[in-house]
Amino acid sequence: MNPVERALAAFAASRPGSWFYLNVANPVDRRLLPLTNGRISLSLGQPVLCLEVAGAKSGEIRRTPLLFKDVGGELVMVASATGRPKHPAWYHNVCANPRVKVYAPGGRTGDYMARTASAEERKRLWSAMVDLYPGFEVYEERTTGIREIPIVVLSRA
Repeated sequence: MNPVERALAAFAASRPGSWFYLNVANPVDRRLLPLTNGRISLSLGQPVLCLEVAGAKSGEIRRTPLLFKDVGGELVMVASATGRPKHPAWYHNVCANPRVKVYAPGGRTGDYMARTASAEERKRLWSAMVDLYPGFEVYEERTTGIREIPIVVLSRA
């Protein structure tokens, strides 16, 4: 990463950065990414998509902006919830309703099927995701002994 990317990653991994992304960037990106077909986000310099999935209980459509990495044509995301003790709601939703819609840059917008990475696959993908955003290691430390952070893989439907 270049110095600007390192500074942005350090900010995002901090508690104030986590607050900003959860309370400011996410609500804006939840609307902005679908409007621009995934091309514009408040998360400058970071690959962010908007995941659209039906709620596990309500069935209502939910949109969540998430950091992602394209790995061999599949989109990979980390269900970190910034290191909170529980899995994020979007993870429960994709487990219940794996058919999702994605708004993402680079012609990746479309319908996908979601799955949780296997234990072996997770090891390989975890290092790729930490290379993308070192803050995931901070989140993993926060969840030690509480939960294993899942990795979700999206394949074109």
